[in-house]
Amino acid sequence: MIPVHLQSESHVPLYIQLRDQLRALVNTGELRLGDRLPASREFAVQLGVHRTTVANAYAELESEGLISGHVGRGTFICGESEAHKILPVLHASSSNGALRWESLFADERGEEALSRLTQAAPRGAISFVMARPATEFFPIEDLRNCSNAVWRSEGPEILQFGSSDGYPRLKEVLVSMLRGEGYEAADENLLITDGCQQALDLLCKAFLRPGDTVVIENPTYSGTLAILAGARVRVLGVPVRTESGPGTTPGVDVPAIEAVLMQNRVKMIVLTPDFHNPTGTTLPVAERRRLLELAARFQVPIIEDHIYARLRARGERVPSLKQLDRSNLVVQIDSFSKIAFPGLRVGWIVAPANVIDRLRLVKQATDLHTGQLSQAILAEYMRRGLLSRHLERTRKEYSARLAALEQALGRQMPHGTKWTRPEGGMCVWVELPPGFDANELLIHARERGVVFSPGRYFYLQNPMPNTLRLGFAGLNEREIARGIATLADVLHIEMRKRQRGARRAEMPRVALV
Repeated sequence: MIPVHLQSESHVPLYIQLRDQLRALVNTGELRLGDRLPASREFAVQLGVHRTTVANAYAELESEGLISGHVGRGTFICGESEAHKILPVLHASSSNGALRWESLFADERGEEALSRLTQAAPRGAISFVMARPATEFFPIEDLRNCSNAVWRSEGPEILQFGSSDGYPRLKEVLVSMLRGEGYEAADENLLITDGCQQALDLLCKAFLRPGDTVVIENPTYSGTLAILAGARVRVLGVPVRTESGPGTTPGVDVPAIEAVLMQNRVKMIVLTPDFHNPTGTTLPVAERRRLLELAARFQVPIIEDHIYARLRARGERVPSLKQLDRSNLVVQIDSFSKIAFPGLRVGWIVAPANVIDRLRLVKQATDLHTGQLSQAILAEYMRRGLLSRHLERTRKEYSARLAALEQALGRQMPHGTKWTRPEGGMCVWVELPPGFDANELLIHARERGVVFSPGRYFYLQNPMPNTLRLGFAGLNEREIARGIATLADVLHIEMRKRQRGARRAEMPRVALV
């Protein structure tokens, strides 16, 4: 089914919304040359609109040369749109007889378009696409000194095969750090990984069989969706509330989780309660306790992604699910990738000892062990107290960048735009006025040197096309101000165009059949 979501409450006519969303799907490569569109009658039933709405949208796209209708065959994507200037697209046909590898892929990966978007940012663009550390703060000289010390003292040891559960010196300093933060952690509760992505993959291999049911947030990190798709499990999305008000709190909808647990045999819950990616929300303590009570009652383990939690910019620290856990049912995954250096690819899992034993066996079958040099350098870096110093500096810088982003959004964005107000992390979730499509906005913004992540790539189901994620940590305050000013200007222009389109739509149109 084509991922289209029309908003009837918008002032933008439905056929324009449909036209823009279909055009955007081509521009991101999700609809490709030769793909067949549903018949207008069939598509209208799927969307719950009149057939004329679909026919009018198709007529406009055909006039642009983007689609072509053939009597008896259907309507197909046919035009060389802006998609081929923005994102590389693999063509299904091959004229020289070469093997069409894409036709053999086991499944369609939902994160593929977002990955291409990341790679396709033009040189010199202001990119809000990634939620990643600021490169300019990497302490190269400190790391070089730590590396030299490691080679002098442990050179032969780090060049040999290592333990699957991690380099002993790194585990030692991590256990010390965790105990200092209030965790009941010991060596047997820790497994070193190549990051949170691998940690979740190992957990899926250890605990899930095809067809098992997993509960996740909706929207959620696209990498989580990719891993669960590869595990061939049944995934149920629970809404994330981005606003607080009477009777509601930000973060994952815990009552909705309870309803899912009552109606389904759930094997695992995967959550990011602190500075959730992509929305930036943080689950309040009371909701965390309620969630743990539910997990204990239904005997369902929780996988807590803790990767952003140490990046608090303001407000009071909230204890993690693992710290609040009294039933030994939380497995926490974490990494150096957001608090320090993603290129070293080192993370860890905190779990009961018997869980770590099983994960160690799974890891042996996956990659034997995480690279020893990276582990040894990070262990030395932490032993010297440099990680806490680096983290303190980056927290201050990210706090200033978050403030700059919020100020720019408040000053520049048009009326009706909403955004989350996280207390830390690396991203802010923006909701455009109803009827606007973030993918369509991206096309025009990119022409002016600004790119971002459309929100639809983070949804398991029911995507809101007018949402987008802004990653702010990797941009300085001046770049943030310029980038938001550009986005706002593009949005104002599009709003004026659509207002003119709405006035034209009030004129009688000839129904196409």
